[in-house]
Amino acid sequence: MRYIDSLNISNNTECFILIEPGIGYIIPILLEKFLNSKIIVLHIDNSFLSYRFACNRTAALFNAEHNNVWDFLEKEISDTDAARIKIIEWRPSLNFYKEKYIKLLSLTVDYIKQMDAGRRTVNAFGKRWILNFFKNLGIIKYPLLYRTMNIPIIITGSSPSLEKSIPVIHSLQESCFIIAASSSVMALLHSGIKADMIIAADGGTWALRHIYPALRETVFNSLFAANLSAALPSQCRNFPFLIINDGSLWQSIVLSSLELPSVMIPQKGTVTASAIELAMLLSSSNIYLAGIDLDISDIRTHTRPYSFDSIFNSASSRFNPLYSQIFTRSVLLKSGGSMDIYLSWFKKQFFVWPKRIFSLDNPKIFSVSIPSIVSKTEKNFFSVYDIKKDPLCFKETGIKALIAALKDQRYSKELNQELVPLLFPKTDCGYDDNVNDRDLIYYLENYIK
Repeated sequence: MRYIDSLNISNNTECFILIEPGIGYIIPILLEKFLNSKIIVLHIDNSFLSYRFACNRTAALFNAEHNNVWDFLEKEISDTDAARIKIIEWRPSLNFYKEKYIKLLSLTVDYIKQMDAGRRTVNAFGKRWILNFFKNLGIIKYPLLYRTMNIPIIITGSSPSLEKSIPVIHSLQESCFIIAASSSVMALLHSGIKADMIIAADGGTWALRHIYPALRETVFNSLFAANLSAALPSQCRNFPFLIINDGSLWQSIVLSSLELPSVMIPQKGTVTASAIELAMLLSSSNIYLAGIDLDISDIRTHTRPYSFDSIFNSASSRFNPLYSQIFTRSVLLKSGGSMDIYLSWFKKQFFVWPKRIFSLDNPKIFSVSIPSIVSKTEKNFFSVYDIKKDPLCFKETGIKALIAALKDQRYSKELNQELVPLLFPKTDCGYDDNVNDRDLIYYLENYIK
């Protein structure tokens, strides 16, 4: 009890994560003192399996050293603000397990950081994602089906190291299928490289600047791949489109009602991760990454040329030099911590993904010597799906399908959990407990224009 009191735990703590608490002396005290809180116990091995607490407010992971801690935490921590999660360490275990204990603690802290970053993004962009999704339904004229290819895939990001990889990509572009993050398109085009597929995931309107350079190309013939929550130019209606479904129930219901084919790739917070998951679906061969640094070693944050260069150039003056703007941007990105979150996530995923993902320019995560690759003989791995309904009616039909599902008891609870954080962003006081299905239906009927 004295140890718990010494931690000065806030009364609004909703979830405790205990790092190897041994036989669990503090668990009954926490259960008694915090009647509405959940307790998650992470055990390094199976030594304390016989001391498992059977309580609907507790969850335990044993042998965490050999299990996916992040997957377990994602399942057990539902809609909880990171500020209301308390990690409690047990120092005797640290003395005994040493590095194993530190590794488990580090994994847990990294997960909380990623979860908190994801929640902030949802709060800021939730409504925009919904609006984008229903707006973009109207530009789907040529949805794509695919068959698995057996040629290597190169994925390009927009980090500065892409410039070093450009010569290699240029020499391999006829032998590989190139998936380009939309932010890397301008740099590729500048070097005479045309991506086979452009993937977009950013919901902000500024992301349109990344796609416009490709649309201006008179010989542009790339395919598009995007979650419909991304910001997409209306000109995309004239190009074949591979729809990415993030696996949420609300998206699945709408796409199913419209009989639109899609590939299911959960949101990862970065377009690079989505591109890798997509590449693993599209091809059985190796995957090569370029322009994906996940850190900032200089004041430059992106490759050249870059879609936002014109913004910085136009704003530069004697009192606001270009280099000062670039330096300020790099400092903000470093202090924001997003790169550290992505780096820790990618390092974790390295052990989960198949051993066929390599890097052309970033030995920090992956390393590879480029093998000789057989020439690509065809690119006809995609076919256009014949849509059954008028795209002009997709938006109205999709909204009606979602409203009907909200009225169905089989789906209403899960839909409520998905849509409330998107349409009614979290405040310091939490989500409004009074939001119900009728509020969601009213919003869909009156605000999704």
